[in-house]
Amino acid sequence: MAEVRLSSETRDLTRVERIGAHSHIRGLGLDSALEARAVSEGMVGQTSARKAAGVILQMIKDGKIAGRAVLIAGQPGTGKTAIAMGMAKSLGLETPFAMISGSEIFSLEMSKTEALMQALRKAIGVRIKEETEIIEGEVAASKTGKLTLKTTEMETVYDLGAKMIEALGKEKVQSGDVIAIDKASGKITKLGRSFARSRDYDAMGPQVKFVQCPDGELQKRKEVVHCVTLHEIDVINSRTQGFLALFTGDTGEIRAEVREQIDTKVAEWREEGKAEIVPGVLFIDEVHMLDIECFSFLNRALENEMSPILVVATNRGITTIRGTNYKSPHGIPIDLLDRLLIITTQPYSKDEIRKILDIRCQEEEVDMSEEAKALLTHIGGETSLRYAIHLITAAALACLKRKGKLVESEDITRVYNLFLDVKRSAQYLMEYQNEYMFNEAPVAGEEDDASAMVP
Repeated sequence: MAEVRLSSETRDLTRVERIGAHSHIRGLGLDSALEARAVSEGMVGQTSARKAAGVILQMIKDGKIAGRAVLIAGQPGTGKTAIAMGMAKSLGLETPFAMISGSEIFSLEMSKTEALMQALRKAIGVRIKEETEIIEGEVAASKTGKLTLKTTEMETVYDLGAKMIEALGKEKVQSGDVIAIDKASGKITKLGRSFARSRDYDAMGPQVKFVQCPDGELQKRKEVVHCVTLHEIDVINSRTQGFLALFTGDTGEIRAEVREQIDTKVAEWREEGKAEIVPGVLFIDEVHMLDIECFSFLNRALENEMSPILVVATNRGITTIRGTNYKSPHGIPIDLLDRLLIITTQPYSKDEIRKILDIRCQEEEVDMSEEAKALLTHIGGETSLRYAIHLITAAALACLKRKGKLVESEDITRVYNLFLDVKRSAQYLMEYQNEYMFNEAPVAGEEDDASAMVP
């Protein structure tokens, strides 16, 4: 069987942080006993839903279960996606968290089941352990083309090539630094400054880390852990350009034979103790957009021992299952619903809306008066929380236009009149519907029904 390839490529990226709808979420806001705090880590209210998500989170961290599925159901704007984001932040970087929307799989250049399979494998991590040889010691002297390293027991002079000289210059290595050199890749890691040079502290500054001079041999064997997902291994082994396909996005459909080989190899590594599986989370938002074929595929996929934890969210009530003429709660077939642990979210109270608006104002760096916040809270209660949040930045720009420093009630009123919410827009549409093109105006007997449609 062909050898399974892995990429240990590391890149330094400058991340551009933007303020998103859920950028204020830092976690689920639970204490050590999995009790929900009133306001914590960007989360407000929804205590029972957050407690339930915390229990699921603990099950995921233990990593001993597979094939479990959770449904987060509730009205629009009740924090379903926020709870999923809180779960992702609480899991940390070690546990894979893949997030897709139900409509995404219909817009990709591949079959629906292949798109779902790739999403499932993105949510399964493999922690691979391997031993590598490193040279670790204190820099005794560094001359052009030569490097003297020492430990407490020995000292050796190494001849350097052009690339190593360049790498040392890039890391700004000097005498007294304790460094580690990976023999396989040539990567240099500066561990700190030797305690023998602690007298240089005043000249170096408080940010310098001081470490002991290594003891024993210069060359050592060290265990290195790589964390990758099954999907990344799939792509690397199914494309001629290897790991570069991960950056170009040219993944395409991956043959079942490749996946079988990879699963066999990973199973071998597990038996040898070289690797362990890290079951992650696949979050599918707007799950009612999936059709009956996708639901059947998920039913079968959940029975696999390598399957991740599936978390789905929907805001639909009893509606038609896509691809059939049958109706079902949340638009999900009954046999799949039977597998789901269901978490419900409740509408926010006015106090909770006020706290959420406070957090969003802080996140968006908008200074707002108490009167303006009270007015915005009232608007959020009468219309929707999302509409009120959207008005924050708009009101800040209106305040800037009048050269003010604090957003006042007049700014909120101004943007409220500029931008309509759903209720006022629907009311306007009913009043002027005859003036719109291709309008299906109701006849006299249907006017009551039309008015009932206005929320």
